Amino acid sequence: MALKIYGVSRSRATRPLWLARELGLEYEQVPVIQSYRLPDPAAPDAPLNTASPAFLAINPNGQVPSIDDGGFVLHESLAITLYLARKHGGPLAPRDAREEALMTMWSLWAATNVEDNALQVMMHLPAAAPKHDAARAQAAVAALRRPFAALERGLQAGGGHLVGGRFTVADLNVAEVVRYAQPAKELFAEFPAVQSWIAACQSRPAFQAMMAEREKEPA
Repeated sequence: MALKIYGVSRSRATRPLWLARELGLEYEQVPVIQSYRLPDPAAPDAPLNTASPAFLAINPNGQVPSIDDGGFVLHESLAITLYLARKHGGPLAPRDAREEALMTMWSLWAATNVEDNALQVMMHLPAAAPKHDAARAQAAVAALRRPFAALERGLQAGGGHLVGGRFTVADLNVAEVVRYAQPAKELFAEFPAVQSWIAACQSRPAFQAMMAEREKEPA
């Protein structure tokens, strides 16, 4: 099997794992766990993790996911999904240089404008969250209103999608970043196009299959 995806499903590996299912790719998932989740990542019996020498030989950044596609090694989840979509083609891939630029733009936009605050929502808003800090979560929600307004306009202009009037890797990448903010239900209620779009993205069979596998892993 040529394609290996390194990373447990409870990580940003969800992005290439979802895309691989959308594309019907054969792949091997190598379950590399984040070292911070282990009491002693250097212990002799520790599972393969982001601090393991064996994994650092693949990705010296010590982060997941990474892929090995027939000897081509690539890091960074959004770069991986953009690469796999372009390589394998089909409706998720760009049809021309402009679509490719837009898919890259939206992916980088999500990483720079949404992800940090969306993670704050996920980690601090739910009352059951170990790091629950309502004030910090609400500050993150407030900061997300401006990028959500931009996303709302983009979806309205694109007929419910970000690029080309169809579901593409851009929708997948952005949806996986926006997912972190979903505990803030009142935020999504303010932006109906965003709310219906992410519901549609998450109703796709490939997403459902990916999340089912993710739920099998220990939190």
